[in-house]
Amino acid sequence: MTSSLTAERVRRDIEVVAHAGLTLDDFFAETVASLGRAVPADAFCIGTFDPNTVLLTSARKYGALLGQDHRDPDWGLLEYGQVEPTAFRQMVAERRDAVGMKLLERGAAEQSNRMSQLMIPEYCFHDEARLVLRDGDRAWAGISLFRSGSGCRPFDSDEVEFLASLSRTLAHGVRVGLLSSVVADMPNAPAPVPAAVHGPAVLIIDRDNEVVQMSAGSRERIDDLSSGPNGAAVMNPIYGLIGAARRYGTGESTVPPRLRVRGASGMWLVIHASPLSSADGRVGEVVVTIEEARPPEIIPLVVEAFGLTARERDVTQMVLQSVATKDIATALHVSAYTVQDHLKSIFDKAGVRSRRELIARIYFDQYAQRLNDPVLPSGSFAASDSAH
Repeated sequence: MTSSLTAERVRRDIEVVAHAGLTLDDFFAETVASLGRAVPADAFCIGTFDPNTVLLTSARKYGALLGQDHRDPDWGLLEYGQVEPTAFRQMVAERRDAVGMKLLERGAAEQSNRMSQLMIPEYCFHDEARLVLRDGDRAWAGISLFRSGSGCRPFDSDEVEFLASLSRTLAHGVRVGLLSSVVADMPNAPAPVPAAVHGPAVLIIDRDNEVVQMSAGSRERIDDLSSGPNGAAVMNPIYGLIGAARRYGTGESTVPPRLRVRGASGMWLVIHASPLSSADGRVGEVVVTIEEARPPEIIPLVVEAFGLTARERDVTQMVLQSVATKDIATALHVSAYTVQDHLKSIFDKAGVRSRRELIARIYFDQYAQRLNDPVLPSGSFAASDSAH
């Protein structure tokens, strides 16, 4: 590892950019530039997660991986379709913030299927360090650093420890970046979505991981994702879901394969996958469904990104329901002054000055133009002219 002086400078730099209000693209670019000074690597890949399921929602690549997208489906299937101690979901479950492959495997990184089947033969990456960006119990992203060549210097324990020490700070930057990206888009109306897209899009994936059937509107949904912040990594989330669905179907995982992701139109979508079985006993086929996210599904994600305490989340939920301060105090068995203190803290974290601004911040552009539409019992907006 580089000198302790350089490491501390990098730590301070990352602390600054994590609190600078940057969008995700800018924050990750700054992060990679800073990390590379303390922990040199030939390539970086950063994936954002749905914090509920730790499933990949977007990917950004740097260095030798830039533009290398053709094996993304294989990565998704390996990452989420198998049990490995260095898979991001497993790291989160074990509360392990950083690992080095060769360090963990005593120099034999190829013991990992991900390394032996993909990273080594395809990219000549013979060592990988992984960092989970975690704040409390929530993981918001993961970073992979790679070194090339069979004779590369392995990531050592000091480097892995240094990466782990940055986990919470970097997670804060991701949360800020998620909100900054939303605010940056708010002045612009969402791009029009073809009428055929309204309603779920369904994909059928066969045992060979090929899309064999898709419903009307599926191509538009995929295009909306692939031209958004995910870029060419759109199939990463889908193939990760396929792998996770197969594990879920066999009972290896208890987490339903489901994630929330935002497209180029500004619309938040929910993507989920389920394993299929046929009458003749064949297994391995998966159905993937992509549909517009209901407000109850997205609001918790945005509120979590504010970094609120459990009590502040309770207060926010009541504010969204237009509950008066004195009634919030009664419901929570606290004084009105305590509620006001909570509101002040919530406003500071959300970057707003009033209840009205808080509600506008949470009901961002996807729903702002539709707040006068009737809401169905499911939580979805009813179709109307204002939704198109």
